[in-house]
Amino acid sequence: MISCFRGRPGRSAYDRRVPYPVAIDVQPAHTNRNRLTVAFRIILAIPHLLLIGGIGMGFALQTGRPGTGTGTSFGSETGLLGAVAYILAIVTWFAIVIGGRDIPAIRQYTVFYLRWRVRALSYLMLLGDAYPPFGDDAYPASLAFVEPEGPRRRLSVGFRLILIIPQLIVVGLLTIAWWVTSFVAWLAILFTGNYPKGLYEFSVGVLRWFIRVEAYLLLLVDEYPPFSFE
Repeated sequence: MISCFRGRPGRSAYDRRVPYPVAIDVQPAHTNRNRLTVAFRIILAIPHLLLIGGIGMGFALQTGRPGTGTGTSFGSETGLLGAVAYILAIVTWFAIVIGGRDIPAIRQYTVFYLRWRVRALSYLMLLGDAYPPFGDDAYPASLAFVEPEGPRRRLSVGFRLILIIPQLIVVGLLTIAWWVTSFVAWLAILFTGNYPKGLYEFSVGVLRWFIRVEAYLLLLVDEYPPFSFE
């Protein structure tokens, strides 16, 4: 179940439990895994990949001359819903920089997208075997966050794309490491039925780090994401 905490009392209770206003909880599933669905996980996840994307964010860097076919792209798509969320983030950027507040309807959509994304990525990353729902419903991987109070921080929002660069570099390196360790875990599950605990915890940490950075990038929070797996 995914939670939203609103108001000062809720924020105080939340701060005692987690150090950042965006938190991802994944119910452990190390043992007795479904080998068949794990074997075909990428294929099974395709419908969700089309809608909310895979491991990556809405950025791409193109080198080479356009139209020559010699360019190299770096980045990852965020699916149809993600593409809309990143476009709406541009509108939100102007709303906060000019007016000091975001737009509730856009915020609601972006939260919906990230909720779905947490569940789908958890499934893709082999953190659980239950197939994620299409839309907003209960799942063993959940998102909780604290709503910002009062006016937003215009300065940090104004320079968000610059401030986020160190995090994007780290996330890129973690993504490469995750692909390597997940392939090892995939083989381990197929042969033993278990996900090695150390690799599982690393994968959960990558998911947490990734979602915190994306929430910051999409202007849901103003607090800078910690350089931490916790």
